[in-house]
Amino acid sequence: MHRFEVWAPRASRVRLHLLDGLHEMQPPKGVDDHGWWRLEAPEAGPGTRYGFAIDDDDQPWPDPRSLWQPDGVHGLSCVYDQAAFAWTDKSFQAPPLSSAVIYELHIGTFTPEGTLDSAITRLDHLVELGVTHVELLPLAAFPGVFGWGYDGAALYAVHQPYGGPDALKRFVDAAHGKRLAVLLDVVYNHFGPVGNYTGKFGPYLVDTHHTPWGGAVNFEDWGADQVRRFFLDNALMWMRDFHMDGLRLDAVHAFVDRSAIHFLEQLATEVEHLSSATRRQLALIAESDLNDPRIVTPREAGGYGIDAQWSDDFHHALFTAVAPHETRGYYEDFGGLAKLAKTLEEVFVYDGIYSRHRNRIHGRPVGTLDRHRFLSYIQNHDQIGNRAQGDRVAAIAGMDRARAAAALMLLGPFVPMLFQGEEWAASTPFLYFADHEEPEMARAVSEGRRREFAAFGWKPEDVPDPVERASFERSCLRWEETATGEHAQMLSWYKDLIRLRRSLPELEDGSPATCRVEFDEQQGWLMMHRGAVTVAVNLGRQQVHLSVPHVTERVLSSGTCTLESSTLTLHDGATAVLRRS
Repeated sequence: MHRFEVWAPRASRVRLHLLDGLHEMQPPKGVDDHGWWRLEAPEAGPGTRYGFAIDDDDQPWPDPRSLWQPDGVHGLSCVYDQAAFAWTDKSFQAPPLSSAVIYELHIGTFTPEGTLDSAITRLDHLVELGVTHVELLPLAAFPGVFGWGYDGAALYAVHQPYGGPDALKRFVDAAHGKRLAVLLDVVYNHFGPVGNYTGKFGPYLVDTHHTPWGGAVNFEDWGADQVRRFFLDNALMWMRDFHMDGLRLDAVHAFVDRSAIHFLEQLATEVEHLSSATRRQLALIAESDLNDPRIVTPREAGGYGIDAQWSDDFHHALFTAVAPHETRGYYEDFGGLAKLAKTLEEVFVYDGIYSRHRNRIHGRPVGTLDRHRFLSYIQNHDQIGNRAQGDRVAAIAGMDRARAAAALMLLGPFVPMLFQGEEWAASTPFLYFADHEEPEMARAVSEGRRREFAAFGWKPEDVPDPVERASFERSCLRWEETATGEHAQMLSWYKDLIRLRRSLPELEDGSPATCRVEFDEQQGWLMMHRGAVTVAVNLGRQQVHLSVPHVTERVLSSGTCTLESSTLTLHDGATAVLRRS
């Protein structure tokens, strides 16, 4: 026996498709049913294939809330029993974000096999590194085999080439067994352009507002209550049924919601209730380019109550400091140590000041908000993958400056996040790749990518084609690098930095007053003071001599540096971590 339900508020007729034919579903009984059609099928159970036929069309479409698409996003849905998995993680409790080190990874390229089960074999590496939270790029089912996952079409189903729903549960259970929390990246601002059949059922998207991906999600127009419910229930499902410890919310600046209670506030409220009911620490992390602290301001203070958000200003300021030749696109708003110092002390560089790139005033100050409400990173899937050749920081700026950037990020005031392979300066790029099955879509993506980078002077033949499998395969990590040469040295550097962050309370203090910065723009040096710890980096081209009174020891160093009689000498690219008495 299985109860089938589907929201189709404008349909005159809905039929359930099973292997034995079409079965009439019971229509909504009135306004209180909100457009839901229902039917109990005694012969159906786990593993049963099904679909829904709308109006007088006999074509069955996948369930918008399908939990399993074993034949891909265009195939029939399959009944899945959430209660059948035998969990072993009852005693696990995720650590708070205030003590987190997050590791972002893409299942398809993290291991040669590209599956959730194979990723389990690499969890020990993350434990030894010192990671606390694993953040998975989107897993919602999308067309084709390989892709980033941001074109999800069946948002409740786990991408079958990764292993499907049971494989995700095995991964989470194994991670929890190793005391690793798991976060999932979810996309609630659009659906993928292919394989999304929600429009057959209801007004999930509207044309009154637009996003870079087409029509906006219907958070406020006719039928919005049930559309909001679709995304809210999806979020709760990942945390309740798949035991996720939190979600990363993609590009919330693309939400258009003028409701009295914003979708983010409603989501934060319901997740808090779930956290209380399950007695588990759950977290919501937003990606936003608005520089609006309201997103992470508590609801009681008039904010949305999201736990943390990504800080692109930190990335852009640090990246342009270690790679000063990067001046195109949004990087034109950054460059120089003054902006890096400002983001370390005040979070946003653009906090109500004029942005040349946007040609307008942007952002507002964060005030006294705890710095643990912001994530810092020197690499992530966007900042690498949206480059023409997917090159990483070490390849762009060199190993010494990559080490300096890592020290400022991992010992800084924010919650640090690494991107897969960063910890050993992986030689593999992370390219943009997408397995589009429709020739027209594949051609449009390829041509669009070449046009985008032609504006930056790239020749078409030098821009990897995202629809070719070679682009995906080139992005797969080479784990053998971790034991060789400079890669092994970088891995040791990251482990030492994370170990130091864990061992000194002042380095895990997110209070606004705990970070003070000195710098010399002309000479190119910067010192970040956090309690008794000073991180000194030389990003200039000449040797510098810095006065460091009361320093008792040099804890860590990279490159050529000496400490004599309260004078620190740093050669080009060198980094030193010091303790004061």
